[in-house]
Amino acid sequence: MKIAYLDCFSGISGDMLLGALLDTGLEMGSLESCLRKLPMSGYEILARKVEKHHLVGTKLTVNTEIKLPDLPAMIDLLNKARIEPEIKESSIRIITKMAQAEARVHGRTPEGVHLHEVGSLDTIIDVVGALYGFRQLGVKKIFSSPLALGRGKIRTAHGYIPLPSPATCELVKGFPVYSPGIEAELTTPTGAAIVTGIASNFGPLPQMKIEDIGYGAGERDLPDSPNLLRLFIGQSQEKYETDEVVVIQTNIDDQNPQIYDYLFERLFEAGALDVYLTPVQMKKNRPGILLTVLVEHAFQDQIISLILAETTSLGVRLSRHKRQKLSRKIKTVDTKYGPIRVKVAKFGDKQKITPEYEDIKQVAREQQIPLRLLYQEVMSLEESL
Repeated sequence: MKIAYLDCFSGISGDMLLGALLDTGLEMGSLESCLRKLPMSGYEILARKVEKHHLVGTKLTVNTEIKLPDLPAMIDLLNKARIEPEIKESSIRIITKMAQAEARVHGRTPEGVHLHEVGSLDTIIDVVGALYGFRQLGVKKIFSSPLALGRGKIRTAHGYIPLPSPATCELVKGFPVYSPGIEAELTTPTGAAIVTGIASNFGPLPQMKIEDIGYGAGERDLPDSPNLLRLFIGQSQEKYETDEVVVIQTNIDDQNPQIYDYLFERLFEAGALDVYLTPVQMKKNRPGILLTVLVEHAFQDQIISLILAETTSLGVRLSRHKRQKLSRKIKTVDTKYGPIRVKVAKFGDKQKITPEYEDIKQVAREQQIPLRLLYQEVMSLEESL
């Protein structure tokens, strides 16, 4: 499987990412062909080789003065585009996330907030171009290093604001970041929105057979570091898929147990991957419950707020865990009782399947048949998948 790794040692911006994709083999003509499918004009794209501290990378520049006033205008433009549905849906999701970050910062609704810097036409070019670029290069999964954030202040339409910008801070909530102590904007809102929207894991370089390395150049020249984004592309060498999750735990000994059913529903709705309870013996020999929630970084804050609001807990414990898991996908199989979704996991040259419980429960109830018979029927089709 072809994968990509973003080495954000000097942060990331939309133009740096597009530059890195061009530097690793994305053809400029192909990118321009994709962008012509967007119902927009009044822009110019230029790419050139530049040197940053004796390292050469590709600097992409989008010249335009066109700005879109708000989120509905940006979504309307994307909806009218003749691009692939997957790219369109992901672009709308990322743009919406940027507008939500701006809205939280300015105390507005996402639809009503005026998009200043992120409302420029080049934001759409950066987002659509990046998604298209990875697709054209055949990348199936994207990883990233922790994100470098700058410090200081920068002049915007609102006057001077601190760095990292408030919008960037909102967008990187739940993701690993650090400060190299550089007085400059390193990770921009557009760069933060894209990388947090497409990367499946943030950490060290994964096991891979490197095929291409590209460098995307930023606008500024930094005093002690090359202002570059490094992109590795190659074949994954890991036997299992890997990711990292946050484990949130808290001990509870003074709560009505009836609340847990409702709590579980809310936690899963908020993005929890798994939730479970463990009986524990607490201080003064009080019996209690250990609540454990597994969640991706992006949903960490929502889960913590929910636990503190819906339980008697006064605090939670956090830890990060790396997971190794089998590659899996969802398929729909036709049974004599109707279609059932199954989870198919690859294990070397073998596979194992697990019927989706909610599907077989629903069909069993509708057709008044024993659930175990329907389960056996699905499992008998394993060899044909």
